[in-house]
Amino acid sequence: MKNIVSAMLAALLFAACSSKRKVDLIVYNGQVYTVDSAFSTIAAFAVQDGKIVATGTNDDITEHYTAPDTVNAGRQAVYPGFNDAHSHFISYGESLYSVDLFDCTSMDEVISRVQNFVQAHAGEAWIRGRGWDQNKFPGKAYPTNEQLNKLFPNTPVLLERVDGHAALANAKALAIAGIKPGQTIGGGSIETKNGALTGILIDNAMNPVFEKIPYPSREQFQRWLQAAQQNCFAQGLTTVSDCGISYVAANMIDTLQKEGRLNMRVYVLLGDDKQNYDAYLSRGPYKTGKLFIKGFKLYADGALGSRGACLLQPYNDKPGWYGFMMNSQAHYDSVASILAKTGFQMCTHAIGDSGNREILKIYNKYLQGKNDKRWRIEHAQIINPADFDLFGATSVIPSVQPTHATSDMYWATDRIGAARLKGGYALKALLQQNGWLPLGTDFPVEDISPFKTFAAAVFRQDAKGFPAGGFQMENALTREEAIRGMTIWAAKAEFLEKETGSLETGKKADFIILDKDLMKANLNDVLNTKVVSTYIDGKKVYGKK
Repeated sequence: MKNIVSAMLAALLFAACSSKRKVDLIVYNGQVYTVDSAFSTIAAFAVQDGKIVATGTNDDITEHYTAPDTVNAGRQAVYPGFNDAHSHFISYGESLYSVDLFDCTSMDEVISRVQNFVQAHAGEAWIRGRGWDQNKFPGKAYPTNEQLNKLFPNTPVLLERVDGHAALANAKALAIAGIKPGQTIGGGSIETKNGALTGILIDNAMNPVFEKIPYPSREQFQRWLQAAQQNCFAQGLTTVSDCGISYVAANMIDTLQKEGRLNMRVYVLLGDDKQNYDAYLSRGPYKTGKLFIKGFKLYADGALGSRGACLLQPYNDKPGWYGFMMNSQAHYDSVASILAKTGFQMCTHAIGDSGNREILKIYNKYLQGKNDKRWRIEHAQIINPADFDLFGATSVIPSVQPTHATSDMYWATDRIGAARLKGGYALKALLQQNGWLPLGTDFPVEDISPFKTFAAAVFRQDAKGFPAGGFQMENALTREEAIRGMTIWAAKAEFLEKETGSLETGKKADFIILDKDLMKANLNDVLNTKVVSTYIDGKKVYGKK
């Protein structure tokens, strides 16, 4: 009799197990923020073939599914993989192999870092660096190339400002590029002092030097991107928009992804260049499982920090100077007229209130009312109060970077005055235009960390809690809005919201597990949050094995 009962129990157990659906991965016991339309939370989900096939309670999933791979989230916070809606992925990878000048507090420190780099990388044909900011130097004046000329008379040196809109070149680099005193370049500025070149090149004036730098080899390119990818995964980033790259670089990303050497999901905005238009306009948008090329990135003006942003009124700290547009009005109008007839996005960098106004008027001319073309203004940093409605009128998307506010707040008033600053870094006002707002970092201009993005959007303070009470808190975002901006709204800005950006049935299983819950953490805890693990298509790409 005992044998019969045991056999029956075993049969029932086998039947119960065999009735469960087999999947690849089960995640359970988590505080899972789905970021669906209701911002609902669940405990578990099942993944098959890289996609989420079921969500629910622990019992819902474990009683109906079985998998060879299970993850006990230990009640930790689980979010959709973060998406950086505006970054420079390739440039960031390159910066990891050049001189790190971020946070230098003097030109002497810049020189010291360059010397240390050269000692460790002897024989480099060009010395490249990025990250200096004269606003952190004594006197806040632009540096000159005198020391670089003495130290490196025979090796070209190019050191980019933190924002990428100005650079310091030594005499050798200037000579190779053929730049001479008194020369003028539209949409840029070649700085001189007492008739001599100082080495400072602003915006388009940098182009002659860039054109002389050898194109990277495939090996260099792969090394840059793999290093950038690993740092992104460590920060919980599973998708990035790479803004303003060449079609050759985009094709290289495609090749590395297809070879299995690159797992990062990349949305590409091609640069404003004839070769890029020729390569893709007739071809149309290009899409694979991990790459989407669907937009073009233009530059209206420069940056506020380098005084290249185009303003309606002069700079407070440089009387009579308005900044400049980097191309003619006719150029932007022509591109808009062409792209309006295609499936490509037009995405334009605009910082100053004049730059934003000019581009918004052109967008409104061609978009003509509400639409779903999702044309974007990248940064939308300083907006005249009369122009906010131009976003909502034709569904123009402000693509913003919250950490620009907390980086610029120390000196922005000096540049444009308190009155104009009220229309600056206005995240909440911009969100209200369309009801959604993609967030990014602009890395390597800013730090790669999405946690700094979240802190800047919600708390609007630096790591030391400055300023007390937050910077222009009327434009802070709620925690939910910030998370949406870093996930589903970023995906929507890339036309990927039906595939990624939330943890819902049918979507790609891109998710992260964090050691702190951003929906509950204070400022200090947010900034010290660590990524426990990162998954793309249900496969772990970062975290302990």
